[in-house]
Amino acid sequence: MKKDKKNLLGCNLSEIEAIIADLGYRKFHAKQILKWVHKRYITDIAEMTDLSNDLRDKLNKSTEIELPALISEDVSKDGTTKWLFNSGIGQAIETVYIPETDRGTLCISSQVGCALDCSFCATGHQGFNRNLNADEIISQLYFANSSLPRRNNGLPAITNVVFMGMGEPLANFKHVLKAIEIMLSDHAYGLSRRRVTLSTSGIVPNISQLSDQCNVSLAVSLHAPNDELRNKLVPINKIHPISDLLDACWSYAKQQSNRYITFEYVMLKDVNDTMNHARELYRLLINKPAKLNLIPFNTFDGSNYKSSSSNQIKKFQTWLREKGIIVTTRKTRGDDIDAACGQLAGKVNNRVLSRLGKKSVKTSNLQQ
Repeated sequence: MKKDKKNLLGCNLSEIEAIIADLGYRKFHAKQILKWVHKRYITDIAEMTDLSNDLRDKLNKSTEIELPALISEDVSKDGTTKWLFNSGIGQAIETVYIPETDRGTLCISSQVGCALDCSFCATGHQGFNRNLNADEIISQLYFANSSLPRRNNGLPAITNVVFMGMGEPLANFKHVLKAIEIMLSDHAYGLSRRRVTLSTSGIVPNISQLSDQCNVSLAVSLHAPNDELRNKLVPINKIHPISDLLDACWSYAKQQSNRYITFEYVMLKDVNDTMNHARELYRLLINKPAKLNLIPFNTFDGSNYKSSSSNQIKKFQTWLREKGIIVTTRKTRGDDIDAACGQLAGKVNNRVLSRLGKKSVKTSNLQQ
């Protein structure tokens, strides 16, 4: 059987060094290859002209640089762009680019679907198929930087990456960590740790593991100030309750020189938006290294929730701010193309449902 070629797109420096060494060449060529792939966006090994012809021939036989196929592109009236990429067997993932004057943020996916089943999220409603490999994760950044015009200062379009797309990043720890390593590498994208944000629903053991291995910015999907409500909105809370989650967060912040933890809080009308909820949040976060980000709920097909009114969100925010909590309200971007927070939903077949003989879940907001 023919052995599959190694995709260089998802290889970190040490892996490429090992490949080079196995081919009988010195390891310094690995840095050259990283630059060709991630700084010059070259997908043809034959074009890596500072490598010898013999090395290029050998690399061509054992490796490749392959990106997922683009299925569709949608551009919002506010400039937000959403891409749908083929992830195989009728599945797809979504990636969102959010342009701003002083930055370009890329919201990337880490899984095909999501198994955590948060009740207000379109991705959770569609089920889970599989984890993305490191090359599939990093390909989203590769595609954005290679296809978008460079910024006025000559730097690549993407200045910030957020793991807030489809999937739970900490449930795909190995591949997410490798992708982050490539993002941070000076020989690849050279992003600052503070400009890479990982958002988690609260897999507590992996928060501690992340702190030990990669101190990127951390965002936590809180969405409720007590366990009874959070159990309904974010079911993983039944395994890792709020007290354990917050202990892990404060430990993470302490190990990262008291860096702030961002807590995401989707505003659901008559569910978690009362002043009693605000008071509970205050007691959880006061005098802690915490920032609270209120997110107006973005509706999707099949959801029974409604967004809190703008007046209620403002009242909620003002009260907390006056009490000393750092709190902002996220500006909704790309909702006209279903690219806003909580709306990402590529077509995903739920393996659990399939084993039970039920129909696959099809809740995509896109025409594929």
